[in-house]
Amino acid sequence: MSTGETSRTRHIIDGVRSPILIVDDDADIRAALQHFLESAGYPTIQAADGREALTTARSQPPGLVLLDLMMPIMDGWSFLVERGRHPETASVPVIVLSAHLKGPRGVPSGANACLAKPFDADELLALIAGLYRG
Repeated sequence: MSTGETSRTRHIIDGVRSPILIVDDDADIRAALQHFLESAGYPTIQAADGREALTTARSQPPGLVLLDLMMPIMDGWSFLVERGRHPETASVPVIVLSAHLKGPRGVPSGANACLAKPFDADELLALIAGLYRG
């Protein structure tokens, strides 16, 4: 970063920032993440499952996706596969946030990073700062 540039300002291009797409079937988790991220200065949009997330990502390209794995209709693993098949979404960074990351499984294929729920807020912000393409 250049002198005087912050992690927030480096993501602004012509005053427009791409949103962070929050994908989780739990409305309370989506709302909490939205409040947290918007308080940190990031615009957000939401989807309740992988299929809705793909549609949303194609119509309003996000700068980053926060993705749960266990969801109805289309789960997070299927979202990662489908996302990779479409040029307009393939390069969007993904952070997986899931309670189903116990053990040494590593980052799911197609994702850039993962955090187990419950996660540390500062750790999430650090990952976002490094991956966000707003």
